[in-house]
Amino acid sequence: MGFKFENLKIWQQAMEFGEVIHVITMKFPKEEVYSLSSQIRRATDTIALNISEGSIGQSDPEFKRFMSYSIRSLAEVVTCLYKAKKRTYITQEEFNTNYEFAYNLMNMMIAFKNNIK
Repeated sequence: MGFKFENLKIWQQAMEFGEVIHVITMKFPKEEVYSLSSQIRRATDTIALNISEGSIGQSDPEFKRFMSYSIRSLAEVVTCLYKAKKRTYITQEEFNTNYEFAYNLMNMMIAFKNNIK
């Protein structure tokens, strides 16, 4: 038993990424709680949410559409990481680690989307 998406590596990686980003945002300044902190958390969570939602859809074109949403959310997260670095909320090392994770996840997601018929 279980849901189809639970076995998808991209979903598993997206879930992990969401938790990492959540922890990082805990050290952002309080004035960012309704701004950058909230934005990056929501964008990161949306990656896994759209993968799961699309995987139980009615058609492959629909799944591809939801994968596109996930990919766009990941791009949004990367932009938020740049903002966090520029505002010195994260270190260069934290940026590099999460940028690399995002880059690898993006490539996995694009390859996965391209293989949906």
